[in-house]
Amino acid sequence: MEERTLGRTGRQVSVIGMGCWQIGGSWGDAVEEEQALRTLHTALEAGVTFFDTADVYGDGRSERLLGRLLGDLRGERSALGEVGRDRVTVATKMGRRANPHVPEAYTLDAFRAWNDRSRENLGVDTLDLVQLHCPPTPVYEREEVYDALDTLVQEGRTRAYGVSVETVDEALTALRRPGVATIQIILNVFRRKPLEEVLPAAAEAGVGIIARVPLASGLLSGQYDHDTRFDAEDHRSFNRNGEQFDQGETFSGVPYDVGVDAAREVAAHTPDGLTTAQLALRWVVDQPGVSVVIPGARTPEHARANAAAGAAAPLTDEQQHALQRVYDDRIREHVHTRW
Repeated sequence: MEERTLGRTGRQVSVIGMGCWQIGGSWGDAVEEEQALRTLHTALEAGVTFFDTADVYGDGRSERLLGRLLGDLRGERSALGEVGRDRVTVATKMGRRANPHVPEAYTLDAFRAWNDRSRENLGVDTLDLVQLHCPPTPVYEREEVYDALDTLVQEGRTRAYGVSVETVDEALTALRRPGVATIQIILNVFRRKPLEEVLPAAAEAGVGIIARVPLASGLLSGQYDHDTRFDAEDHRSFNRNGEQFDQGETFSGVPYDVGVDAAREVAAHTPDGLTTAQLALRWVVDQPGVSVVIPGARTPEHARANAAAGAAAPLTDEQQHALQRVYDDRIREHVHTRW
């Protein structure tokens, strides 16, 4: 697995990481603990060294599962001890526990409380990376927020901090702050706007890019059709119009039926030896400035297939142009001016 430097953290991470929202919750039926742990270990065996979670995924369940993985790496139980805890980076996020979720909730006292909970869940004294979890837009402008994050680093609670954003403008605002080590942003075949300004600006500043939602909530797996139904507890059912959080987090903000038809066109350009999902992941990896992409996985098979995309050949110019045409013809009008 190719590794890249994760921005100002200075850490080396695999280009394919693992997003751990799915093993936490809000993706239909819960992933059983044994299966979740096997999935995490399989990802590690396949070369994944970067795992992204949040304190609200399953109300801490996702963090606790990762804490089990880290415990295995430290203990004699692990067959993966040779990987070493220092080779693995776990990034978590904080802020969505605020109630009400308003800018004034983002205080040093709140950060310490959220940080303490995450460190306990993960079983670590110091977090590798903590990210603000898509806070209200005014938070990105508040100097005192960055001062508080600097304090967490000075106190040894976290080694570095970054932000997870919904929009290009939020990313560009955060990039002006010298302490920001990483930007996490939605980037996929159906969400290309970050390529125009965010990725070049981050590269110039030495800030890492963590690309999330790379498969557009599964649309880019090529496995859904117009009749596919999702569990009522799955965000792909309850958040299609942004009822619970930003609409762009669900199917990347693309209307479902539009996305299904566009995904069929993407699938038609999948080369021999790759799945459509691997094609979509490879597209993200190929974008200049991306440090790591974080597809989710519910099973060991998913984790292994995702990791394989990191060893695939870069897409050809012809394939890149074909995917651009799909975006321009079907997707651009729905998303490009919104995020």
